[in-house]
Amino acid sequence: MGLLVLVSFIFQTFFQDLVSAFIASGVISFILVTIFGVMLVAYIVPEKRKQLRGVFISIFIYVCFVFIAIFLELNNNATYSDYARALATAFVSVSLINLGSLMLFDVILGGLRLKAPRLLRDTTVILTYIITVLVILSSRGVNVTGLLTTSAIISAVIGLSLQDTLGNIIAGFALEIEHVIKSGDWIKIEPYIGRVKEVRWRQTTIETRNWDTVLVPNSQLIKNQVMIYGQRHSQPLQTRRWIYFNIDFRYTPNEVIGYVNDALQANPIPNVADDPKIHAILMDFKDSYCTYAVRYWLTDLAADDPTDSNVRIRIYYALKRAEIPFSLPAHSLFVTELSNKREIRKHEQQIEQHIVALRNTELFHPLKDSELRELSTHIRYAPFASGEVITRQGAEAHWLYILVKGEVSVRVSVSTGGNTTKDLVMEKEVSQLKAGDFFGEMSLMTGAPRASTVVALKEVECYRLDKEAFQNILRERPEIAQEIAHIMARRRLRLEAIVQGLDKEIHHEEIEKNQVHILESIKKFFGL
Repeated sequence: MGLLVLVSFIFQTFFQDLVSAFIASGVISFILVTIFGVMLVAYIVPEKRKQLRGVFISIFIYVCFVFIAIFLELNNNATYSDYARALATAFVSVSLINLGSLMLFDVILGGLRLKAPRLLRDTTVILTYIITVLVILSSRGVNVTGLLTTSAIISAVIGLSLQDTLGNIIAGFALEIEHVIKSGDWIKIEPYIGRVKEVRWRQTTIETRNWDTVLVPNSQLIKNQVMIYGQRHSQPLQTRRWIYFNIDFRYTPNEVIGYVNDALQANPIPNVADDPKIHAILMDFKDSYCTYAVRYWLTDLAADDPTDSNVRIRIYYALKRAEIPFSLPAHSLFVTELSNKREIRKHEQQIEQHIVALRNTELFHPLKDSELRELSTHIRYAPFASGEVITRQGAEAHWLYILVKGEVSVRVSVSTGGNTTKDLVMEKEVSQLKAGDFFGEMSLMTGAPRASTVVALKEVECYRLDKEAFQNILRERPEIAQEIAHIMARRRLRLEAIVQGLDKEIHHEEIEKNQVHILESIKKFFGL
């Protein structure tokens, strides 16, 4: 029993001495300061919390070696105690360097909105590690000068065998210092085109549009010609794209360019810059056709092919509406035998389709069959792509559309009563039209500017009628103008009620009043 008490007393005394020596060493104060620094970094830069785990591990190992060193000192083993303290110093240096790196580059420079290159950061940390190791060795009596001399010889041997690797590292330094190529840039280095993900010590990582990742040695970026897409001093990020198409000589360049430009500039195309405007130009003359190109500036460099496709769709439908076909190769042969009977039959089928469409349109109910037939010869086929603007509010265009396929949205710009220009006007959808409906009758019959904007909700096919189609019919039978004016007055009042958000019954007196005004406009417009 007495032996146990004696052992317990000795152990307790030794433990007290150990703790007293640990407290006297100032380790606790250092730990508290370090923990405060870690908490500060974790609060300011939450995304770096995973890196802080290494700091905690280094501190824990440091504390363990300090306890070991003190324990060895109390047991009069100074040599091994010295080794333990050296290891403790090494681990505490690691924790301080890592924490200092986070404080300098993430907290201080981050607070100043300065982003240090990763290569500079890694280099700073590694050089600090090397200097710390040399200082620790020197404090332990190691001949650092001789070690450096030996290291220089070894480095020279290693350098000769690692010339390419060192060349890439030096090139990486040059790229970081000049800051010409940075993360997020779209670059072209044959045969690759892609977006720069990061610039590392040895290579630059590029992500291509094909969902591939390419590692390009930094030395290649220095030695070869590199194109950085979409960058010009003091200008927005955008790059020019070209879309080519061919039209034969039967159609004048002004006609082709005019139709294409009207379609492309009618309403915005996603990822196409507003300035400079998208436009078509004549590029070249070939043996049997002219080569045209549409130039536009791409704002999202990753969406090149989808945007090219949208532009081609606009071109296709614009030329289709204008009845301008794409040029066929000059050596193509047509072996179909075309007879007069076949052509006449095909033409009659088209006329019948037009007559059916006109007969089903409320505006043309007052017309006789012979007048419908005459009117049908003036109809033009007008297709539109999804999202295209068919008519725009306020525009002057003296023709009417009969919708034969698809759906359109009718929108009107209305005042919001705001104080700023942006708040004064907003676009409101008032109705959607489907196959069998018509729009644009006011512009056709009175010459009034468009009262609404009509946008294709999906692929749309229309028949288009212009003023000349009605000219002879109204002159020969002017009395039908009154019936047409009555239909137009009713539709106009219905549209106004929808725009104003009113759910009211349209009275006969209101229709007659508007009918008189519209009839006068029709007579004046057609010279009746």
